[in-house]
Amino acid sequence: MDDADAGTNPGPVTGGRMVPWKNDDLREFMEEVAANELAHVRFYRRTLGSQAVPRPAIDLGAFAAAAKAAALGDNFDPFASEMNFFLGGMLMEDVGVTAYHGAVPLIGNKQFLDAAAGILAVEAYHMGMARSVLYRMGDEARKAANKLSDARDKLDGPEDVDQGIEVNGKANIVPADADAKAFSRTPQQVLRIVYLADKPGVSGGGLFPKGMNGTLRST
Repeated sequence: MDDADAGTNPGPVTGGRMVPWKNDDLREFMEEVAANELAHVRFYRRTLGSQAVPRPAIDLGAFAAAAKAAALGDNFDPFASEMNFFLGGMLMEDVGVTAYHGAVPLIGNKQFLDAAAGILAVEAYHMGMARSVLYRMGDEARKAANKLSDARDKLDGPEDVDQGIEVNGKANIVPADADAKAFSRTPQQVLRIVYLADKPGVSGGGLFPKGMNGTLRST
């Protein structure tokens, strides 16, 4: 993303490097995801105009802390391998799906609600692909993905709502309730995960060391 897409005086992005791709299909999958996310940013900036906030400071090195909390080791690098990159993507993209669902009651404008529904569908497509890829990578990837799911559950509150990619020895590509509906998270629950903070009143940390920009900042 160019700074032109990041708003006025955007925060810095630290960490990250090129993934050593071995499988062209997997690389193309994630290139498509990246293009979709950039299009989302540009859509929001175009739609919100002067109300759009600049990009907050982002620390991609915080993935290591998130992985450590999930018992994946002290030196997890989401850019070190294809599997790690998909695991890092799952850590955040799953949260994005639940965040959009949780935001629905807060959106009164039907035009904005329609846009949010369209973007939610794309995020869900992304996660269905990523969860499927991780499941097919085998036992190591499945166990790691489930550990990330458990770690998210510990961060976002007392209710056990998150679901890994394997449940009772079978594939669980679509995390959903008994009615096959995706579950949702409140903005505060989402912030607890991205800040890596398991308590209320936190306004920064984790992937966003100085907090999010805008009106919703605190867990």
